[in-house]
Amino acid sequence: MKKHLLTLLAAASLVACQSENTSTTAATAEQAATAPNEYQTRADQFLKAYSEEYVRLYTAASEAEWRSNTHIVPGDTANAAATARANERTAAFTGSAENIKQLKELLEHRDQLTPLQVKQLETALYNAANNPQTVADVVKRRIKAEAAQTEKLYGFDYRYAGKSVTTNDLDELLRKETNPQKRLAVWEASKAIGPTLKTGLLNLRDLRNQTVQALGYPDYFTYQASDYGLSRDEMMALVRKINTELRPLYRELHTYARYELAKKYGVKQVPDYLPAHWLPNRWGQDWGSLVEVKGLNLDAVLAKKGPEWQVKQAERFYQSLGFPALPASFYEKSSLYPLPKDAQYKKNNHASAWHMDLNNDLRSLMSVEANTEWYETTHHELGHIYYYSSYSTPEVPPLLRQGANRAYHEAIGTMMGLAAKQKPFLAGLGLIDPNTQTDQTQALLKEALSYVVFIPFASGVMSEWENSFYAEKLPADQLNARWWELCKQYQGMVPPTSRGENYLDPATKTHINDDPAQYYDYALSYVILFQLHDHIARNILKQDPHATNYYGSKAVGSFLRDIMAPGSSRDWRVVLKEKTGEDLSARAMIDYFQPLMAYLQAQNKGRKYTM
Repeated sequence: MKKHLLTLLAAASLVACQSENTSTTAATAEQAATAPNEYQTRADQFLKAYSEEYVRLYTAASEAEWRSNTHIVPGDTANAAATARANERTAAFTGSAENIKQLKELLEHRDQLTPLQVKQLETALYNAANNPQTVADVVKRRIKAEAAQTEKLYGFDYRYAGKSVTTNDLDELLRKETNPQKRLAVWEASKAIGPTLKTGLLNLRDLRNQTVQALGYPDYFTYQASDYGLSRDEMMALVRKINTELRPLYRELHTYARYELAKKYGVKQVPDYLPAHWLPNRWGQDWGSLVEVKGLNLDAVLAKKGPEWQVKQAERFYQSLGFPALPASFYEKSSLYPLPKDAQYKKNNHASAWHMDLNNDLRSLMSVEANTEWYETTHHELGHIYYYSSYSTPEVPPLLRQGANRAYHEAIGTMMGLAAKQKPFLAGLGLIDPNTQTDQTQALLKEALSYVVFIPFASGVMSEWENSFYAEKLPADQLNARWWELCKQYQGMVPPTSRGENYLDPATKTHINDDPAQYYDYALSYVILFQLHDHIARNILKQDPHATNYYGSKAVGSFLRDIMAPGSSRDWRVVLKEKTGEDLSARAMIDYFQPLMAYLQAQNKGRKYTM
């Protein structure tokens, strides 16, 4: 289909030439219509050579990064050094002065090139801006600094009650501990890493900004936003709009949580703002565990099945939609489960999916345990894996083997996690009894405390802080103050104790360090996922969006493949409008949670609103 479209475009551009020679035979005309022009030929030659070398270097860098994330030995800098060398080689190529020169020259003739060629060249130039060798020393120092920051980030020894603990341990305690003083100690333990990262993060800010400024971007945040085809101001306007649209519902959830948690912890004077250690998440980004829905708590049944079952079951779900089985190498090469207690090294416990060679070497880094949270996470991460697989085809050039935009990748995975927890789906798998009586209002409340509550954090606190940090040159003596100012403004959350500039609480969020200036990806992904889910439920499955069962639907699989298979070769806005009939909007998300508003307003009657 894509080749056919390009043929039509080429034919249209040659109509005038053909009309001048009426004696041209039909065969000659057809040949002329499909013959590439001079610039298309040059672009093809350049892109073929460029892509081959890019894939080779990308693969080598991925292997080095994988080792740095899965085998961390405190004090041993060998992995960090190897990762830095691999990334330096990739940077030297993608940002080479000669490549930048050729890319710019070819793009000067974009009107003579095919859309697919233009898209690849623009992607290569965007990649170059992160590694321009016109400032090679800056790029080299940035890469080295990033590798060192990763080692600090994932090699940190968290301690609670005199013992070393993992982030999984801390998360579990924050979900279940009921003693406020113990909760405070857990929360403070989770923030202990912050000060160790401050010097490195400030250094990285300067290096990241200087890197992209060499190709004309004013700052790193602007550079990241440009990948969406948006300016910094346009991106911030978009995320603020989403926050505003969801604010009425968040206000009700915030009021509800304040009063319910005060009751839970025996506090008579309900605070105007939520103390951070009251919430069941280190950053207050997910409050879902505040509500237990009778009949939908899977922990007990999952504990009997074990973590391996969860990963295989997630694969079976995708296969039921018509996707292929994962390659054997996925299970052979991935790091899916927690390390043994006596392991002599550490690993990054933050779940992620890896497209190692931009082809079929697909891996996931997780620490799956047999509980409901990891059940959802496995479905999410395999969403990334199947997205990678869908566009790893000859029709999609390696440079465009990525999501329609970065948010799409997150949207697909998170949507599948949502679908895998709805009652009809769970009943179909035998994880719950189909006759189990469940409180649908409480089920919707639990979802809202995860999905809606996340928006002020992602599009508010994180996006605003990184915008201030990179684009507005936030002073080094205001980093923590700005963070807590935003937490109060957007989340209605305050620190439990004084948090001066001797702390760096934003840096305790891994993405601030190693996936910077793009956390709005996750907020936009939630908006997109509800648009996609709404379309699937209403128009494909003909089911209530709150009670769907995707399992076994080849029509759903076909819908998803149509979105996933082109990678980034098509404009993300066109894809969304084409598949759902609407532009990016929180409409579907608001509609989904609208039944909850009356319940919350009734619960909050007579209570004080502070947001």
